[in-house]
Amino acid sequence: MNTKEIQDIINFIKKTDLDDVSIETENYKIRVKKNSSSITEKVVHKSEKPHMLEKKETNVEDTTTESNASEEKTGNTILIKSPMIGTFYKSPNPESDPFISEGDTIKPGQTICIIEAMKLFNEIESEVTGKVVKVLANDSSPVEFDQPLFEIDPS
Repeated sequence: MNTKEIQDIINFIKKTDLDDVSIETENYKIRVKKNSSSITEKVVHKSEKPHMLEKKETNVEDTTTESNASEEKTGNTILIKSPMIGTFYKSPNPESDPFISEGDTIKPGQTICIIEAMKLFNEIESEVTGKVVKVLANDSSPVEFDQPLFEIDPS
């Protein structure tokens, strides 16, 4: 995959409501995630180890006000919503503890759940800091795009 093809993917995502796209080919695994002010792109050649990531950032004009597509403020709390359709998992495997539970404090970049879509397990990371008020989705259950998953108190 060349730079032009990667830039085309980034431009496509800018024009859509998609927040997170993962593409896997024989030779590459690419994940492009739209944040509120930038797009982060990770390209991994399958022969490389996962810790050898290239990270590039491209500024994107932000047309939202105080929240992005995966967050919504409701009163004094923030709803973290599903960025995709899939199956919601609270933990990395059935024997493990959940990534987060009610009462836990979370921070940006922390993995909060996994959503399986088309046999790909997508780690969903928090974009906010706060205390988990309520887990709104049931473990191993299907979730829809934009469905509330967690209620967070940002104070």
